[in-house]
Amino acid sequence: MEIEDLRTFVEVADAGGVSPAARRLGISKSMVSRRLIRLEAELGVQLLARTTRGAALTEAGITFRDHAARVGAEIDAARETILPSGDLRGRLRVAVPLSFGPSHFAHVLAQMAQRHPELHIHASYSDRFVDLIAEGFDCAIRVGYLPDSNLVARRIGPLYGKLVASPDYIRRHGAPETPEDLAGHEALMQGTEPWQFLDGDEIVTVHPRGRFKADNALALAAAALAGLGIAWIPEGVTHEYIASGALVPVMTRYPPPPAGIYLVRPAGPHPARKIRVLTEMLIDCFVEAPPPLGGGR
Repeated sequence: MEIEDLRTFVEVADAGGVSPAARRLGISKSMVSRRLIRLEAELGVQLLARTTRGAALTEAGITFRDHAARVGAEIDAARETILPSGDLRGRLRVAVPLSFGPSHFAHVLAQMAQRHPELHIHASYSDRFVDLIAEGFDCAIRVGYLPDSNLVARRIGPLYGKLVASPDYIRRHGAPETPEDLAGHEALMQGTEPWQFLDGDEIVTVHPRGRFKADNALALAAAALAGLGIAWIPEGVTHEYIASGALVPVMTRYPPPPAGIYLVRPAGPHPARKIRVLTEMLIDCFVEAPPPLGGGR
């Protein structure tokens, strides 16, 4: 029984079909189908029922899926124990934020691939919160305030942000002085999230309202530049706009509390070594990076 056949079956089971599993694995659909046929022939049972919408697990497939996943994990652990120190191989699927990923994290992933030529890195850049387990990711880099979840998170470093608006917006509507003043302003938000501010040692929470929402910090910055409202945006995005005068910090007496940069992974007793290595590289990169995003603040 081929280990790659087991891994492919798990991917198809988790992705819900041959096509999405092929995209995850970076191989052709015909290769996925051949591996599934070979595995079912070896076992002598049908694991998947093909449908027009994808593939559904049979009763035998439901039972076998968890065993196959454990076998894959055990093989990975065994390989790590016998590989020369520092060597990594296999595949690492990581979700990266679009707002910061290309400018602040892409070079870390490139360095990791350069140091470990047997490791295949698949990075997906998006500001949406992907479902790591359902979508087959090993880990994700996330920025901001983490919601409660069953994921394991390792903090890479702090993330600072500011409330900003364009000079034109301030001329037309004035600038808020206190958190209570935000009720009279248009907020540019990612969703319905509350905003928090520091009043000395106390945290003040407000629920702003606005008609413009986007899941991307660069899009919020563009809306602020257009004079649509006030936005909370991380300094890694706003520092150039503030330096040029295109955006102006507002309500500076009440700064937002620092958020964070995190590496998150599905729950488990021990992270794979490739995830540990990526975490360490990100921490080192953050400490050495200059402000506004780095640890030299």
